[in-house]
Amino acid sequence: MVKVGIIIPQGWRLDLPDIEQYAQFEMIKNAVVEAEELGFDSFWFYDHLVTYPKVERRSCFEAWTLLSAFSILTSKIRLGTLVTCNMYRNPALLAKMASIVDVISKGRLEMGIGAGWYEEDFTRYGYSIMKPWQRIKALDEALQIMKDMWSKGEATFEGRYYRVKNALNYPLPIQRPWPKITIGGGGDMMMKVVARHADRWNSSGSVDFMKERLQILKQNCSSIGRNYNEIEKSYWGLVSVRKNREEAVSRAKLMPTSSTWDNFVKRNAVGRPEDVADFLNVYVDEGIDEFFVYIEDSLNVETMRLFADEVIPRLG
Repeated sequence: MVKVGIIIPQGWRLDLPDIEQYAQFEMIKNAVVEAEELGFDSFWFYDHLVTYPKVERRSCFEAWTLLSAFSILTSKIRLGTLVTCNMYRNPALLAKMASIVDVISKGRLEMGIGAGWYEEDFTRYGYSIMKPWQRIKALDEALQIMKDMWSKGEATFEGRYYRVKNALNYPLPIQRPWPKITIGGGGDMMMKVVARHADRWNSSGSVDFMKERLQILKQNCSSIGRNYNEIEKSYWGLVSVRKNREEAVSRAKLMPTSSTWDNFVKRNAVGRPEDVADFLNVYVDEGIDEFFVYIEDSLNVETMRLFADEVIPRLG
C-alpha cells in the first residue's frame, strides 16, 4: 500500500500568517495533530533557516526544535526532516540529536538528510558552502560516523572533512540498527551515496526524471552488490487540490516558487482530488512507493482533510 506523509508549513515558504509568534507555533501544532488524526503516515519539516524563495524578516521555525516538541504531542505518526542539511551540524552531534528524538518519540524518527543547497542559509549563518561535490563527499563521511554511533554507540573516524575520536552516543536510538535513513537528492554523485547508505531515496521531479534516476540507482546498487529492492523510493512535491479545478490552478499560481508554470505542473500536482491522484499514480507505476506532499493551504484543516479523504484512497 502506498504511504503518504505531509510536509507541515513552518514559515520557510512564507506560509505563516503575520501574527504573534506563539500563535504561529499553535497553528503548526494544530496541523501536526490534525495530520495524525487524519491518518497520514508521517509529517515532515524542511531544514532551512531563512525564508524562500526570497529572504524576508518573517518566521522560519527550525526543524529539529519542532521535531522535539511534537515528539511528545503525537503518538502514532512518524516524523522527520525533508531533509536535514548535513553541513549545518557536526555529524556526531546530529547523530546524538537524532537518537534523543527517536527516544522521545518512542522510535518514530525518520532520518532525512542531504548535502544542502540553499545558499542563503549558508552565507547568512556563516557556514562554508563549498562545492557540490565536496558537500556530497562530506555527507558520505558524516553518514559513516552517524551509522557507527547509532549501531555501536561510539565512533572513531578520520576523514577529509570530519574527525571524531571515541564519540559516545547514549542513549542509543530505539530503532535498530538506526532510524530509517532517507537521502534527498538526484545528482549522479549523490545517487552513489544513496546506494551505499540510504534506506530510502527521496527526490522531486517529473516522472521522466524520476524514472531515469531509478535506473541509475539500480545500476549503482548492482555495482556495489546491494539489493536495489532494499531501498524504498519516495517522491516529494507540491499539491494544490480543490473541488474545482480552476480554483486549484488559481491557488497554485499563488504559491511562492522559482519555477515557471510549465515546469511547475510537470513535477507537482494541481487540480481536483481525482486529478491529483491520477498525477501521483503515474509515479506509483514507475516504482515510487511513498509520497511526501506539501499541500497548499494545509494550515486550513478542510484542505488537509480533502486530500486525506479523497486523494489518498485513490492511490496505488
